[in-house]
Amino acid sequence: MLKNVAAVLLDGVHPFELGVVCEVFGLDRSDEGLPVYDFAVVSAQGPSLNTHVPGFTLATPYGLDRLEEADLITVPASDANICSAYPPALLASLRRAVDRGARVLSVCSGVFVLGAAGLLDGRRCAAHWRHAETLARRFPEAVIEQDVLYVDEDPVITSAGSAAGIDACLHLVRKEQGPEVANRIARRMVVPPHRDGGQAQYIARPLPRSRCDTVGGVLSWLERHLDEEITVELLAARAHMAPRTFARRFQQETGTTPYRWLLRQRVLRAQELLEATDETVDAIAGRTGFGTAAALRHQFMRALGTTPNAYRRTFRGPGAGETAA
Repeated sequence: MLKNVAAVLLDGVHPFELGVVCEVFGLDRSDEGLPVYDFAVVSAQGPSLNTHVPGFTLATPYGLDRLEEADLITVPASDANICSAYPPALLASLRRAVDRGARVLSVCSGVFVLGAAGLLDGRRCAAHWRHAETLARRFPEAVIEQDVLYVDEDPVITSAGSAAGIDACLHLVRKEQGPEVANRIARRMVVPPHRDGGQAQYIARPLPRSRCDTVGGVLSWLERHLDEEITVELLAARAHMAPRTFARRFQQETGTTPYRWLLRQRVLRAQELLEATDETVDAIAGRTGFGTAAALRHQFMRALGTTPNAYRRTFRGPGAGETAA
C-alpha cells in the first residue's frame, strides 16, 4: 500500500521536478476524500540545499534515515544528478529500499542516481532525450527506452522530462489506488488524467548524421527530395555503389537503414509543417512522401504515439488547422 513517500534531494535540485512530486504526494486533499500521504522532503547532503534556480535555498529537518520507512522514494532532477559521484549512504539506502519491497521513482536526471545505485542493471528505463546517450555510456547494463515518457519496471519507475514526472506519479497512484483517485488528483492539478508511458517525447532533432562523406551527399539530397518515391537502388546509383554495398555502408555510418532514416526524416518534416502551417493533413502527406493522409497518420502514430491532428493541437491549440481529409 502506498502511504509513506519521501523525495530525496541533492544539491542543485530543480524546483519544478521537486514540485511535481510535492504536488502529487505532498498536498492534503482529505477534504475531497482523497488519500493523504505521509510525505517528507529528505536531504542527502545536509539540512540546507541550493536549488537549480539562483536566489533561494531549501531547508529540511529530514536526513537519509527517513528513507528507511518510505514505501516510495522519489529522486527529482538535480544539477548533481549527472555527476559521477553520489553519497554512498544514499545509494545504499536506495538499494535497501528496493530489497525490502519499496519503490523508487526518478524524475528526469534523477535516473542517474538510480543507475549509480545499480538499480537499472538489466531493467528497462526512461530518460530525457538529451541524457539518453550519456546514461547509456555510464550504465551499459541498463535497457534504455528512448523517446518514451516513463517506464514502470516495478519496483523501479523512471520518467523522462519534467512533465513526464507527473505522468509517472499519476500512473503509480492509478496502479495502487485506482483510476478514480488518479483522475481526481489530475483534475485538481488541471493536467491530463492519463498519458501512456509509451507515448513519444516531443523531440526536435534528426537522426544522427553520417560522420564521414561516403553517404553525406546522399543524405543532403534525400532531405531535399522527401516528397519523391525513393528506393535503395536509386540512392545507391547516386552514391555510385551497388545496392547491397550502399545499404551496408549506410548502416555503418548512420546507425540505421536507409528506409528507417528516410521514414524518420519524413515524420520530422511533417511535424514542422503541422506546427508552422495550416496545410491539410492530405497536403502534408503529399509534401512529405507519405502520399495519403491515412499513410501519414499510420506512420505518425507508430513514430510518436499520437495523431497528426492531436500533435497540431498540442503545439497550436484547439481547432488549429483540423482540416484533414
